[in-house]
Amino acid sequence: MPVLRVLTYNIRSLRDDPRAVARVIRSCRPDVVCLQEAPRLLGWRRARRRLARWTSLTPAVNRRAGGLAVLVRPGVEVLHREHRVLRRVPGPHLRAVSVAVLEAHGRRLAVACTHLDLAAGARLRHAREALGVLERVAAERGAAPVLAGDLNEGPDGPAWRLLASRLDDPGAQSSRYAAATFTARRPRLRIDAVLTAPELTVRRAGVPVDLLAAADVTAASDHRPVLVDLEL
Repeated sequence: MPVLRVLTYNIRSLRDDPRAVARVIRSCRPDVVCLQEAPRLLGWRRARRRLARWTSLTPAVNRRAGGLAVLVRPGVEVLHREHRVLRRVPGPHLRAVSVAVLEAHGRRLAVACTHLDLAAGARLRHAREALGVLERVAAERGAAPVLAGDLNEGPDGPAWRLLASRLDDPGAQSSRYAAATFTARRPRLRIDAVLTAPELTVRRAGVPVDLLAAADVTAASDHRPVLVDLEL
């Protein structure tokens, strides 16, 4: 049975060790990577191109606003790409959602990447907006929806519960991988996730500690990555 590997990772604008970020990503052997806090300030294009080169991945959606990027391995076909800035709220960060409609092994997926707000009210509004964009694109393109990102709250939070009411949370049931994603040095919280359409079969989900060098994880970012294997 073919498998598609989806990775989500907050890379903290590559402010720590960019080479370690690349090694973490390569170790996971992903087909799709959803990045939050991708570089968006001075030199952001160059920094993103370098990371793509180091990981042998190709940008599917690569917009500056919101610090998001979706990368894919060669062989994954990109059928549609979309980027939407979410409702502006007071604060220093612009929030957005990037969606790439992909085809691999004859199956279409609409993969959304987002990074929810730190404020609870804005976080819930943005979750509703991002979900709406994803569901619209998935319906228009005949694709199964997948949402990946830094949700900035745990599974008991209202934004996470809203998303999990429409999508499955495979990380909640997985015993194959670790759960906690933050912080990388002292992981106690699960605030990053890949949520999947109910019709998709998930082989395993969570932080793939068996694939990663602990020194790279702590050197790369303050978050740990989440990997989901989808049967197609």
